[in-house]
Amino acid sequence: MIEVKNLTKKFGSFTAIEDISFSVADSSVYGLIGYNGAGKTTLLKCAAGIYRTDKGKVLLDGENSYDNGEIRQGLFYIPDDMFFISNATVEGMARFYKGMYKSFDTALFEKLLRVFSLEKDAKLRGFSKGMKRQAEIIYALSCRPDFMLLDEVFDGLDPQKKEICRNLFLEYIADSKCSVIISSHSLGDLANLCDHVGLINGKRLTVNCCVDDIALMNKKFRVLFSQSIPKERLEVLPVKNLQVQGPVATFHVLGSDNLKKVQTAMQALPVSEITPAPLTLEEVFLSEMEAQSNDLQQIFG
Repeated sequence: MIEVKNLTKKFGSFTAIEDISFSVADSSVYGLIGYNGAGKTTLLKCAAGIYRTDKGKVLLDGENSYDNGEIRQGLFYIPDDMFFISNATVEGMARFYKGMYKSFDTALFEKLLRVFSLEKDAKLRGFSKGMKRQAEIIYALSCRPDFMLLDEVFDGLDPQKKEICRNLFLEYIADSKCSVIISSHSLGDLANLCDHVGLINGKRLTVNCCVDDIALMNKKFRVLFSQSIPKERLEVLPVKNLQVQGPVATFHVLGSDNLKKVQTAMQALPVSEITPAPLTLEEVFLSEMEAQSNDLQQIFG
């Protein structure tokens, strides 16, 4: 299990992430989403024990990850900015990881090379970004870790390779009970992989829920009133993406508590018809990021 507890990380006077908490169970994949620069990489580097936290901690099976060589034997971190030893071949880099990880599985390494059609004597420096990603994923799985931290791991992969990697991760996780945090700014990359998701917005975790609960906890509404209603009467409610045209209003509601408040408020308004529908993960993301959006009409108007 991975436990992130009240995590805060600062760089001088700049706060990158603040008071973030969530947990990742065994055999679970936690998707960490947010715009570029939201703090996803900072959180993963704290979890990997690369950064010392300013507040809070990250526990791997109850042990603090920072400066803990024993617990990090079971941890593999794939950073967004991949690094390989200068002039290393695919096999040479595998020897490096074999020396670092007692659990390195040479037979599995050989099998994965065939899956991705990579040559052992090929120089990594000559690989494309996508091929380097494939090599790093091979090393990660070959080390048979108990915890994986994956930062934009699908970046540079074509759709076929993404699907192969997604299936390999799921198979390995089911077999090993590995706990995984995977970050991405692309929601499509996390589809059919994560069972929980968290959204970092404004340095904090603003969404933290089971994927199956997204449709239950987050909804969009179309409301027909018996008469035109001032927009100001609805703006006081905990809604997002509010649009009002005459007697018709549309809006999004995020979270079960807000849903209860809105449904109670609707009972006191002249509602003729109300139509709810579940929000997709992408719609939840865009609604949460609403305050960050630019008014394009003001740019070109």
